[in-house]
Amino acid sequence: MFLFKLLLKNAFRHKLRTGLTMVGLVVAICAFGLLRTIVSAWYAGVESSSSTRLVTRSAVSLTFSLPLSYAGRIKAIDGVTGISWSNWFGGIYQEPRNFFPQFAVDPQSYLALYPEYQLTDEEKLAFYRDRKGCVVGKKLADKFGWKLGDVVPIKGTIYPGTWNFTIRGIWTGAEASTDENQLLFHWAYINETLRKRLGNRADTVGVYIVGINEPNNAALISQRIDTAFKNSLAETLTETEKAFQLGFVSMSEAILVAIQAVSFIIVIIIMAVMANTMTMTARERLAEYATLKALGFPPEFVVELLFGESLFIALLGGLLGLLLTLPLASGFGAAVGSLLPRFHVSAGTMALQMGAALIVGLVAAAWPAWKMSRIDIVQGLRHVA
Repeated sequence: MFLFKLLLKNAFRHKLRTGLTMVGLVVAICAFGLLRTIVSAWYAGVESSSSTRLVTRSAVSLTFSLPLSYAGRIKAIDGVTGISWSNWFGGIYQEPRNFFPQFAVDPQSYLALYPEYQLTDEEKLAFYRDRKGCVVGKKLADKFGWKLGDVVPIKGTIYPGTWNFTIRGIWTGAEASTDENQLLFHWAYINETLRKRLGNRADTVGVYIVGINEPNNAALISQRIDTAFKNSLAETLTETEKAFQLGFVSMSEAILVAIQAVSFIIVIIIMAVMANTMTMTARERLAEYATLKALGFPPEFVVELLFGESLFIALLGGLLGLLLTLPLASGFGAAVGSLLPRFHVSAGTMALQMGAALIVGLVAAAWPAWKMSRIDIVQGLRHVA
């Protein structure tokens, strides 16, 4: 208790200097946490992917479609337990900034493969029966104030025209990582319309979602699917859902690396600022430390004082920065919306923030503590006023 009171008094002996240093720590730790959360949010889709689902797409590019006739052949392959399909819609709700994913799906087979989308039996039945019906995630519904029965007009970009969908269900995620920022509607609805307008674009799908019986057989089943369509007019590329998601993340890998680098640079900068503060503190108290050694206190006591003061300031600043990160992350997540649908500060990020603050405190005090532990008593006492 005596040592803690001494550390507290020493830390706030120069209130302005300590206050400014702590403000810098709070800003740095908060920025570090937000940047790490951005990186985590970018990989959230990868982390929540299922090990029992494969994605089959065109081997040429994701922009090329596959024939609907592939569904039966894929389902007949050994190890496949379920098959569904989806098309990216890419429409606009009211204005372009209201971006959120929209998929045309086969309702019953799709929801069977995604049990994490939790809907009541009544909502599922209403969705199945209404060709112009849709289901949406709870976060998306909350964002726009949608409720059951509302009509959502979506202006098509890939599929021309304005499409009106009636909300028949609002799903909640089985886990916190489940994406609740999507809109799903009937693939058959757009397919029938395309058959009337553009016959050559009908009966095609963007990707197949394939359910498998054993995650360990994912590579083997993927090979079987791709072999079945080898040398056809529309060859396939099958991969795990996680690998499929990683393909999108890799497109922005350079940006993510830059964000991670900036987050560590911020910590290094505040480490230099903190080290400068502790060096100044040690230099000003040279006579005090010399007096302590003259009174018989060992060098280790001086080291404890400097490390204790540095750690106290760093951890207090780190804790305040962590607490500030939570409301800022909440506000930032609301601002970016469905671009980063699962934006929250994880326990791992909080641990990294406090770990960074701890490292800053230790490194900042290392040099001055070593220097003061080796001071000459006579030379130090010459500084006594």
